[in-house]
Amino acid sequence: MTDTVDWVAIIIGLFGGLAIFLFGMEIMTAGLKNVAGSRMKDLLGKWTTNKWKAVGAGAVITAIIQSSSVTTVTTVGFVSSGLMTLEQAMGVIMGANIGTTITAHLVAFDIVQFAFVLAILGFGLMSFSKKGQIKQVGLVLMGLGLLFIGMELMGLAMEPLAEYEPFVEAMSSLERILPAMIVGAVFTALVQSSSATIGIVVAMAGQGLITLETGIALVLGANIGTSVTAVLGSLGQSREAQQTAAFHVIFNTVGALIWIPFIDQLANICTQIAPDDLARQIAWSTTIFNVANTFIFIWFTAPLARLVRRLVPDRPVAEIPIVEPKYLDDNLLDKPALALDRVRLELERTSEYTLEVVRKAVPVVSTGSEEELAELETMAENLDTLHVAIISYLRKLGHQQIMNPELTQLAVNYLSAANYLQNISHMVQTNLVSLGRDRLSEDVQVSEETARQLVLLQEQVSQGIDRAVRSLLDEDAAQASAVFTSLPELSKQTDDVETRIALRLTADEPNRVATYRLETEIIENLKNMYFVAMRIANMVIPHREAHQISL
Repeated sequence: MTDTVDWVAIIIGLFGGLAIFLFGMEIMTAGLKNVAGSRMKDLLGKWTTNKWKAVGAGAVITAIIQSSSVTTVTTVGFVSSGLMTLEQAMGVIMGANIGTTITAHLVAFDIVQFAFVLAILGFGLMSFSKKGQIKQVGLVLMGLGLLFIGMELMGLAMEPLAEYEPFVEAMSSLERILPAMIVGAVFTALVQSSSATIGIVVAMAGQGLITLETGIALVLGANIGTSVTAVLGSLGQSREAQQTAAFHVIFNTVGALIWIPFIDQLANICTQIAPDDLARQIAWSTTIFNVANTFIFIWFTAPLARLVRRLVPDRPVAEIPIVEPKYLDDNLLDKPALALDRVRLELERTSEYTLEVVRKAVPVVSTGSEEELAELETMAENLDTLHVAIISYLRKLGHQQIMNPELTQLAVNYLSAANYLQNISHMVQTNLVSLGRDRLSEDVQVSEETARQLVLLQEQVSQGIDRAVRSLLDEDAAQASAVFTSLPELSKQTDDVETRIALRLTADEPNRVATYRLETEIIENLKNMYFVAMRIANMVIPHREAHQISL
């Protein structure tokens, strides 16, 4: 034993190693997210139909991308959007706790001799590969190498403490379970990373500084401390986000506390699984208690959901003005796959509102009052706000410079779709509203039969717009193809209406020329709207040249 150590060297080595460890974890997670993040939505959508599948989805996704935070953020977004219930989200979060234990097993490997090889190989792939996917694999390998290098540096920094009597005595106090849990919880809450706590615990175990029971207590505390991140992330967010964070706190805290009487039994089980490897024993303890907690809590999702809703009650939410974007979240800009999914939701909402404007336009322009025209104009102007919000969000996302080619193309397609929808709203705002006001000023009367046929034509156009946007957002080639295959029917319908109004041009009616001009201009704008729909569909079926097709 010794009475002196070089604290400066220890602190620099410990926190320097921790910084490299966390940086390696961050870039490895970034690479995994870019490779797998765009598939997360589909996986969550397919696997959350019941609570067991929801647990599986949370575990698999978190194990793949090595970030329970990303899984939680995605889940909260689904709940807020009405795509997932709170009960389903609870299953995903329980699964995420299981998936994140992969980190403990990862850092328990003693392969530092290969760490530099991984870092060099990863750097080479990042620097010299021209393929985006290969670059992301390089990012993962480099991050993994840095993670192990950081672990080794932390272990070397703490090695002198094994012979430092005051530190050994301090560690002996942590053999009491509750103080060790508090230390683990507080440290994790401060650094906001359970991975950091687990990394240090494994490094200390490797140097023989702590017992297995102390290590288990520390990681149980880390489970409690990591829920603070969810609470901080939910501040100022929707009620659903706060309810999800509340469940996270309850699940992690109660799940840790119920293990206090059984730590010795858990330690015995882990010793039998990995008899001579303390680091591996600690890793197994995290997996066992998280799996066990999930199996216990999953039977009580319904009462837990009621408890959470009572603790964080739903509040009456004022109707969100239609002019305000609903899904765009700046907190997701560093996660391009998730950010683009929010853009997709906002585009879907914008498309629905555009269709509402188009469906209202023809009857209002044909027969509506000045008040109805003013309302139509305001609705079209509202689309300007949504358009600006979407392109501004995509611009900010582009500044992140972390998107792979697939996501970049998706962003370009979404930008084009937003512009095309804006073109349609401008046709209503600038052309059709003006035609309606001309009708009022010139006292033009559109016949009931002509108005009916124009509405039928408008419904065909609206259906084409809906199919086109849906084909892009859902990547559905069949919907895109339907836009083009419906063209002959629309052309025939257009010809029939144009023939009818042409024959009526010779009728002995007042303002017949002005009426003819109004009716043909409405048809022309509807044709142009369908042309825009073909442009959107053409992004899904690029071999179809929309500009070569005419109505």
